[in-house]
Amino acid sequence: MRIFVIAGEPSGDNLGAAVMAGLKELTGGQVTFEGVGGPAMEAEGLTSRFPMSELSVMGLAEILPKYFHLKRRIRECAEAVLADPPDLLLTIDSPDFCLRVAKLVKAKSDVRTVHYVAPTVWAWRPKRAVKMARVIDQVLALFPFEPPLMQAAGMECDFVGHPIATQPIATVEEVHDFRVQSGIGDAPVLLVLPGSRSGEVARLAPVFGPVLRDLRARHPELRFVLPAAAHVAPLVEELTRDWPTGLMILDPRDADPAEFARIKRAAFRAADLALAASGTVSLELAANDTPMVIAYDMAPLTRMIMQRMLITDTVTLVNLVSDTRVIPEFIGDDCDATKIAPALSAVLEDPTDQFEALDVTMDRLGRGGEAPGLRAARAILARL
Repeated sequence: MRIFVIAGEPSGDNLGAAVMAGLKELTGGQVTFEGVGGPAMEAEGLTSRFPMSELSVMGLAEILPKYFHLKRRIRECAEAVLADPPDLLLTIDSPDFCLRVAKLVKAKSDVRTVHYVAPTVWAWRPKRAVKMARVIDQVLALFPFEPPLMQAAGMECDFVGHPIATQPIATVEEVHDFRVQSGIGDAPVLLVLPGSRSGEVARLAPVFGPVLRDLRARHPELRFVLPAAAHVAPLVEELTRDWPTGLMILDPRDADPAEFARIKRAAFRAADLALAASGTVSLELAANDTPMVIAYDMAPLTRMIMQRMLITDTVTLVNLVSDTRVIPEFIGDDCDATKIAPALSAVLEDPTDQFEALDVTMDRLGRGGEAPGLRAARAILARL
């Protein structure tokens, strides 16, 4: 079996690696891969046609300057599929890129197409599902509420669980060691998560700084910990210089990757509260039973368009999966330090309402079940 697979960003690379491993296990190794991916997929046997980092852009304002280059890469991928048709085209997230490849492929062939990660039609642009059904045969969904939406549009869809539900969390001993070695002791900890993209950090850091100053005045005993992604660590250092003293930045640049991952897991588990950018990080916090407040802003053009097209009253995944609205969120115009700080203070003083929602979320995402990569591989093979 030959599979052409495309992932466009690190999260997709991890999903791709897991499903590749699952397919190799279920087929007894009788599968080969080609396409585009990152280091995790390359470790599973993929030789990427070009660096995956070329596709890691987000938001309309960020995509526009790279439009023509991305368009060339779309055509290049489609032509590679059509020149030697595989048994399956598997695209992973990055819909602005991947679905355009699928469209070109379907226009000239009957290659079966599977897309891993359903588009967020529950949040905005619901008609995308109908349009997507013209070029995608099967969707692998991360969330249990997504299959009915995809099936209604005319696609096969399988809920395969979310990878966050099976990722390891820190032990009690690791949390204790982190608190001792970092000098935190028994003090309460606020985990600060301004995003993993430079644009996110640049927009959120000027808001998060005043939030921390307000919280330091309200709760002088509170300690701040910020795990930085390697590629934005220099920017984080620059933009946090005027933040309150005592901020601990966890910097992976000179650390052993496995050791840094262990420290980061311990920080997530040790935290009493988190201030986080919107996205899947809310699920990572839920897995660690860490209460949170979500804040996010976008480039002005992206924000204007999103505000007009948003069709849900929440974008926080924990709220959606648990079918509650207990996680406070401050998006776009509401991403304001004077609003965020009081909300954080209130949750710190009484997080009770959040704990049940966090537990329900993880159960619904597949905690304790089969690994999502293996479930995804099984779903692909079952429908071939």
